[in-house]
Amino acid sequence: MEKNATIFERVSEMAARKGCTSSQLALAWVHHQGSDVCPIPGTTKVENFSQNVRALSVQLTAEEMAELESYATMDAIHGDRYHSAYLMNLNTWKDSETPPVSSWKAT
Repeated sequence: MEKNATIFERVSEMAARKGCTSSQLALAWVHHQGSDVCPIPGTTKVENFSQNVRALSVQLTAEEMAELESYATMDAIHGDRYHSAYLMNLNTWKDSETPPVSSWKAT
């Protein structure tokens, strides 16, 4: 837990430098992945939705993107995201076969 807390602290520090929340920084990072990627945050509260939308105004440089990505290398993260019993029934994006956006056609 302590090793992952260090990652959270680094993300929080960058968020403070950028003048946003760590959640907004995470959404901004996803938004900056490319034009074929769109963050889809889940929320049931208008205030949270408003905070999520403000993530669109967070600009990240290539250096900041690289810095964020360096925090979460495979050897830096410890523990599992889910309990192993839950993982047996979990479908993730890794299992998907979504075609590239360029192949989509309007009907």
